[in-house]
Amino acid sequence: MDVLINVFVALHIIGIASLLGGFLTQMKAMGENAARFTPAMLHGALTMLVTGVALVGLNQADDQTVNNIKIGVKLAVLIVILGLVYVKRDEEKVDKPMFAAVGALTTANIFIATLWT
Repeated sequence: MDVLINVFVALHIIGIASLLGGFLTQMKAMGENAARFTPAMLHGALTMLVTGVALVGLNQADDQTVNNIKIGVKLAVLIVILGLVYVKRDEEKVDKPMFAAVGALTTANIFIATLWT
């Protein structure tokens, strides 16, 4: 079970890298008010959602303690990110505050995952 959990953790990290990487590559364009949500950002957020749900299930099946409040907060933040990216995915450019919000929420989600114990 540990190997399977670790595989899903790795996939979860790949998802967040895709989401945050997509944001970071668009930062210059954001300064020029020409940033857009890339497909990698949407796929990264979806990967995070699927692997996160799988991780909660696998950890509970393995009788490990799961902090449901932390998971709920992370899920709520991810749902907001997914909503913003999904709705604006086809637009040529996204407003600077909305694009910055996705980057800030993604960073917040990383900090929640690593610092909340």
